[in-house]
Amino acid sequence: MWCASPSTILALGLILVTLVSQCYANNQLYVGYYRGKCWQYNVEEIIFNVVKAKYAKDPTIVAGLIRLQFHDCIVRGCDASVLLDGPKTEKTAKPNQSLKGFYVIDAAKEAVERICPGVVSCADVLTIAARSAVFLAGGRWYYVETGRRDGFISSRSEALANLPSEHITTRDAIQLFASRGLSKEDFVVLLGGHSVGTTHCDKFSSRLYNFHNTGKPDVRMNSGMLYALRRMCPRKSGSNNIVYFKNAPTGHYQIDNAYYKQLLVNQGLLEVDQNIGSSPLTNSIVKKLAYVPGYFDKKFGQSMVKMGRIGVITGKQGEIRKYCGAINHYKH
Repeated sequence: MWCASPSTILALGLILVTLVSQCYANNQLYVGYYRGKCWQYNVEEIIFNVVKAKYAKDPTIVAGLIRLQFHDCIVRGCDASVLLDGPKTEKTAKPNQSLKGFYVIDAAKEAVERICPGVVSCADVLTIAARSAVFLAGGRWYYVETGRRDGFISSRSEALANLPSEHITTRDAIQLFASRGLSKEDFVVLLGGHSVGTTHCDKFSSRLYNFHNTGKPDVRMNSGMLYALRRMCPRKSGSNNIVYFKNAPTGHYQIDNAYYKQLLVNQGLLEVDQNIGSSPLTNSIVKKLAYVPGYFDKKFGQSMVKMGRIGVITGKQGEIRKYCGAINHYKH
């Protein structure tokens, strides 16, 4: 059986983007939107190469870029509002203060601006960069829809009101995602972003010592994992150590379905993680993602594309920012 190398897959994917313009419900958002808009340059290839160079030095950007896209889209829609600087912008909300990858987006935007000024939105740069990161971390290549414009508003209070906490119940999370046009399966699949990256002790310490004010740990947590995490996150030390989502040392930055397998043996790290493994609303989906070969690889890209359609701004409703951190109108 013939097996293509990652570089071959990338090359084929970038060629196909120039050949395919697959339209969806919003006819201004489609695969290959930038074809022919930047002369002979391939916008997606330029962004990919920037992300690849950054990834080679810092593989943590994979989780950072996936999370960055989610935190952008879930608040006002995919309008790059999370990228705006300012005293009361989304960036300043507590859940967003640990976001990573802004510098990657800035570098990718700068590279595109050099050859094609005023054409590619920051919202699209973020979408393309997140897909690039997924592929570099071993995920399946998927085709991103582009044609978004950048928004003018970024509100800390909106971020606080809309971003789900790590303690959200499965039922509430399903309702939240449904309000954004995403299915129950999309919710479970997108949590698979937790197969890469890290979190901090304060995000799950209540599960170790005082779960829901019981004075006891979460009884669902694997006993060996509980012991290990208590050593890493001592109750009275005041430290807030970094902990990997995945317990496989060689796979910390590899996006795959190992996350779901951990949930089925009670090794979910955050409460929201273990909830989807335990809940009858989602347990069957978790099992399918854990054990059906290739299912997670296929579904993750599809759900990322669906998420990328939330609240999209097109046409004169938005702008193309020159710098992703600041509103800057181009005159056409």
